[in-house]
This record gives sequence, C-alpha cells and structure tokens, in this order.
Amino acid sequence: MSGILVVGEALVDVVRRPDGSITEHPGGSPTNVAIGLGRLGREVRLLTQLGDDAHGALIAAHLKASGVELVDGSVTGTPTSTATAVLDADGSATYAFDLHWALPRTPLPPQPIAVHTGSIGAVVQPGAATVERIIHGAHGRATITYDPNLRPALMGEPDLVRAHVESFVASADVVKLSEEDAAWLAPHERPMQLAEAWLQLGPSLVVLTCGARGFKAVCAAGTVEVPAEPVQVVDTVGAGDSAMAGLLDGLWDAGLLGAEARGALRGVDLGTVQRVLEHAARVAAVTVSRPGADPPTREDLLRS
Repeated sequence: MSGILVVGEALVDVVRRPDGSITEHPGGSPTNVAIGLGRLGREVRLLTQLGDDAHGALIAAHLKASGVELVDGSVTGTPTSTATAVLDADGSATYAFDLHWALPRTPLPPQPIAVHTGSIGAVVQPGAATVERIIHGAHGRATITYDPNLRPALMGEPDLVRAHVESFVASADVVKLSEEDAAWLAPHERPMQLAEAWLQLGPSLVVLTCGARGFKAVCAAGTVEVPAEPVQVVDTVGAGDSAMAGLLDGLWDAGLLGAEARGALRGVDLGTVQRVLEHAARVAAVTVSRPGADPPTREDLLRS
C-alpha cells in the first residue's frame, strides 16, 4: 500500500484581520489536511478541483512545496474557489464562500493506506456524490477517515445535513468532530453524547476537539481526554485540519492504518489513543501559534 489519498475541496483563503489587513493563501479543509501530512513527511495525494488560473497556480505551487502530489485531472476550466475568513479580536474565524465543486472522473492512485475526506466536498453537490462513491469503493481496501468540518452557510438545515453526514460516519473508521460542529448539527445533545452515538454507527474511533480545552476520544475500550498544548494563539485558522493530519500521522506510526489493520484499530487500547491525541495536540499547537493555516514540518515539532 502507498500513502494517503485526500479527497475534497481546494480554495484560496482570503483572510481579513481586525486591523484591516488582507492576506491570501491556499486553503480548504481537506487540502490543509494533505498539506499537514506532506509537511510531516508522509506520502500523500490530493484529488480536488482547481481552476487553470492564478489562484489555482498558487494552490498547486503550495501543494508541491509541501510534498503533496496533485492527482491528475484535478485542474479544470472552472474558476478556483475562494473562502473569505473574517477574524475577530480573539483570532476566531467566520467564513463566506465562492465555491465551485464538481470532481473530475479520473483514475485514482492505487491502494492508498487510508482515504480521508470531509467538510464542503463531502456535502455540496455535484461533487459530493463522487466523493461518496470514492469512499464506498475504498472501504474494503483502506482506512477511511472523516471530518465533517461543517460550513452552515453552504450546507442547509442541520436536520437535513445530519443524515448525510451520518452516512459518511457509518462508512468511516475514524471520525474527528469539533464541539462547534456538534452544537450546530445536534443542538439538543451534548457533544460527547453525539460522539458516543456516532461510535455505534460503525467507526472504531471518534475524536472530539474542544478548542483550548483539548481533545476527547471514544472507542470500544472507553474514553480518553488530552489537554491542549499551552501556546500563545495567533489565530485558529486550520487548527482542526492540523489536528486531523496529526491524528492520521499518529495512527500511521502506531500501525493502525490500512485495511489489514482494521481489527487492531477496532481493538485499540486507551494508552495508544492517548499518545495519538497528544501528538495531534502538538501539531495543532504549532499551527495556532502562527498566522493562517500553516501546519508544522517534522522539524518544527522537534523544536516545539
């Protein structure tokens, strides 16, 4: 088996800061996960949709510089999508999107060890239908990981979105969920209650991110809590995506990725889950300590 395949949107983040400054840099939740994995030295490929334009070229160059291979066919004639992130005084972000999303029909990389998806690309049509086919087709051959990373402005009513999200949860081996996503999707349930319910749908591990309070996880062996790393937060852009990359990286180190490891992942012990979460917390801490979705390299982690 070879590397991780990430499937989902790539776009340019336009960041508007409280001081009035504006910056542009590559983004999109699945793209950020791929970048995070590439910078950690993992073999990773991204299937997405880019325009043959300046924004598309910016993203393609960023992927290459971070060690991410773009799957052939990802560059199309459709304009590259953008997301405008408006930061408030504490660094939290709200988003507005100009999105174009329809995945190309193209041969996929052979035998990835894991396939990751989530966010806009797994919900917004017509591309979401292609993502769903890819995930279902890969289930018997790879670990499936999923991060809803919901964008209410694009996704419709929570009651309708929940059924679609939970169809992906049921196909996944590992799910990462933020407290914000849980509150929007299931406002009458505690976030951990939702995570526990999702574990019963099929995943082996459900991880709940709790912002400055750290991480919680539930698996067959029980629950684990890990605090966030102490750090001076610059902004939170890309923090959850970096945590997802850290989770995948930690699971890979633990020998828990790949279809042949599905049984071991199902029976994972709490000590291993704690070590994986602690690793994800370190990766996320570096990202929030600097502006934008700028995940760490392996060398950055060693220095942190």
